[in-house]
Amino acid sequence: MTTPEHTSAIPLQVLDHNDVFRDEVYQEQFENKREFENGASKEEVERVLQWTQTWEYREKNFARESLTVNPAKACQPLGAVLAGLGFEGTLPLVHGSQGCVSYFRSHFARHFKEPVPAASTSMTEDAAVFGGINNLVEAMDNMSALYKPKHIAVSTTCMAEVIGEDLFSYIGAAREQEAISQDFPVSYAHTPSFVGSHINGYDVMLKGILDSLSKSADADASKIEKSDKVRLNIIPGFDTYVGNHREYRRMLELMGVHPIILGDHSASLDSPADGEYDLYPGGTTLVDGAQAKFNRASFILQESTLRRTAELINDVWKQELVTLETPIGVTGTDAFVTAVARTADVKVPAELTLERGRLVDAITDSSAYVHGKRVAIAGDPDLVVALTRFVLELGMVPVHIVSTNADSTFKARMEKALSASKFGDAATVWPEKDLWHLRSLVFTEPVDLLIGSMQLKWIGRETNTPLFRVGFPIFDRHHLHRFPIVGYTGGLHLLTGLVNTILDELDRNAPAHSYDAVR
Repeated sequence: MTTPEHTSAIPLQVLDHNDVFRDEVYQEQFENKREFENGASKEEVERVLQWTQTWEYREKNFARESLTVNPAKACQPLGAVLAGLGFEGTLPLVHGSQGCVSYFRSHFARHFKEPVPAASTSMTEDAAVFGGINNLVEAMDNMSALYKPKHIAVSTTCMAEVIGEDLFSYIGAAREQEAISQDFPVSYAHTPSFVGSHINGYDVMLKGILDSLSKSADADASKIEKSDKVRLNIIPGFDTYVGNHREYRRMLELMGVHPIILGDHSASLDSPADGEYDLYPGGTTLVDGAQAKFNRASFILQESTLRRTAELINDVWKQELVTLETPIGVTGTDAFVTAVARTADVKVPAELTLERGRLVDAITDSSAYVHGKRVAIAGDPDLVVALTRFVLELGMVPVHIVSTNADSTFKARMEKALSASKFGDAATVWPEKDLWHLRSLVFTEPVDLLIGSMQLKWIGRETNTPLFRVGFPIFDRHHLHRFPIVGYTGGLHLLTGLVNTILDELDRNAPAHSYDAVR
């Protein structure tokens, strides 16, 4: 790719759009567009832009009730697709328009840099009027013939929910019409896009899958392989760090426990390039999902995300349920390790104690640069709670805490975490607020660092505040999802990213006499 006016001596040179659109041809096109747009003058645009950075505008911004601007969340069926990808041989099927599935697939592909299999019933105008039963039956017939899944996980979109589609009866019709066999495993969840968010969709789909599998023929305690190791269910929730799933497994195996990761998409979304494409790599086996209710206990590691799943485990399975904050940092990981050791009646191995010590040592090494730094944090509620607890451990000062998809319990959880540290006194907690609210907060009460997904980068640019990327989605950086952020090892990864982001900013702004070789 070359610019309109220049050729390159390098064959097939790829130019980033940063360079392409600086070309004078494109710049002239942009300027000429103004006469057709009938927009305000540059002076008026600048005046309004400056006004949006004031306290006066902040008050008007926070007074709005019927408008959401740049919410830090996605819709329910996106979460449902991720839940399906966490199980062996499972092909997610979204009952709705083709465009919806294209969005979900591209959203995940941009984050994980991996192909994401998901099918659609491709509903159009006629299905919206007469119902989509034929679409769903045909989709299942095609999926079975072409892609040969072991299990189908069906979710819905706005169109299907508005007209009241009945997935239970439609799946029954698919069996009657022999699109799938009578005993073929199909799980389903109603996931309307116009309420909730991706974490709710993940929850109801995971509950649907576990409920369905636990009633299958494989749900037989006598079929569980005999072992001296205690079997524990670990449920990470809507966790887009494939490294976290592997870290949970590694830690529990070090402790002599047999971990069953329910919803393990680490292989599905981080597969090797070995010359062959596997449509269904890895995932929690269907047998493990079916037998999960017979294991000693289940660990819920995202309280807000997994409410429905927790109800299934507690009320239907009648299994011991351990609900913890996501184990990020020293305190969070200590609580997780202690709870696993107590539940499984095992000892904490020396290796984990060493890892804890290394993290504490690293925090000590970096303390001078992170201590007292003011931060703003935004993202999904469970991640935000855990990250806040971690930055408090580091002696950082959380100032603005925003979670668009938080529920009524979020503020109480945050206040509990903040009150446990003297560094939490300056924080304000903003559930159900969006990133346009956060923009006002950062302009009027500046911070040293933003912590959150790629979606915060525009706030960072406008306010000249560095961004440490963590969470979902992250489209503009590579491979972050491959490394854990949970456990002592994950805490070290987080600390490394945080302190080096701060050091990068110090170097960027350093005068000549302070451009140090040693920090």
